[in-house]
Amino acid sequence: LKEIHEQPRVLWSMIERHVDENGEINIDFGDLDSEFLRRLERIMVVACGTAFYAGLYGKLFLEHLTEIAVEADLGSEFRYRAPKFDQDTLIIAVSQSGETADTLASVRSAKSRGAPVFSICNVPMSTLARESDAVFYTQAGPEIGVASTKAFTAQLAALALFSLRVAEVRGELTAEDKNQLLTDLRRVPQAIHRVLLAKEHIAEIAEKHHSGPSALYLGRRFNYPVALEGALKNKEISYQHAEGYAAGEMKHGPIALISEYMPVVCICTRTADNLYEKMISNIKEVQARHGRIIAVATEGDRRVAELAEDVIYVPEVREEFSPMVNVVALQLLAYYAAHARGNDIDKPRNLAKSVTVE
Repeated sequence: LKEIHEQPRVLWSMIERHVDENGEINIDFGDLDSEFLRRLERIMVVACGTAFYAGLYGKLFLEHLTEIAVEADLGSEFRYRAPKFDQDTLIIAVSQSGETADTLASVRSAKSRGAPVFSICNVPMSTLARESDAVFYTQAGPEIGVASTKAFTAQLAALALFSLRVAEVRGELTAEDKNQLLTDLRRVPQAIHRVLLAKEHIAEIAEKHHSGPSALYLGRRFNYPVALEGALKNKEISYQHAEGYAAGEMKHGPIALISEYMPVVCICTRTADNLYEKMISNIKEVQARHGRIIAVATEGDRRVAELAEDVIYVPEVREEFSPMVNVVALQLLAYYAAHARGNDIDKPRNLAKSVTVE
């Protein structure tokens, strides 16, 4: 719980370190010069577990801002398949510890073929940091809990800043748009703080729903990785079986599982386009099948309240940055579900903090 509460400070400190008073984004790209970034056509993100979900967010944001084709791959799969890339492909490796075995093996494979590596890591002088061409240290501080919380939101923020800087260097982001995005990013730490103030309400919701055998998590676009991460957190510490899905995939199988016994967590914060309406339609489909809907929604949204059994309201932030806020609500939901079940939250069974062997 302590590390969940540290997230506003971690994100604010990162923004202060990497964005100066003039709105200039400062990232050390090492030998990856501006010319390389301008001609870059392809990025491959490799990571495992929670870091992979951060990588999925990075893929979405990079593709949103730039014309670069971006893939995100699990380190455990990347190293054993035959990915096609060359020295003009940038590999982004994401790992809290910098010691994740499959991520390191993927990096070594990529470097052996001449591809440069940019890593996002929390631990200074870790193996990953030493073997990368450039490193973005998240500086989230030691994370003692086995289930990652503050390291994940720090990875999201790092990937957001990386994406903004790359888009700027490539001339794909105007100064006006960059400044607006940075203004919106600066609002995130306070928004997270306000979510933390709702912890007693979230604890009551967790108490109602923790006894079910399974749970379903649904999100779209930038919040699809958050659905995956929310489900993983629930599995890791509450031991309730949970699956995260892109909400548009619900009809392709998961809908068969929905019943009056299943909590369905729907991430339905507002968007600037019609994706919000798509999510409302998904909620109605769950409601029609008597699923027990827990919605994460924007403050003041009464439409969602009329459909859901329970609502966790979060402050309105720009959709691109909403995962950093929404995931905190799901971290708290998992924490209090685990607490209600009497589990050891900091040391879940069968899990290690860093997966350093296959």
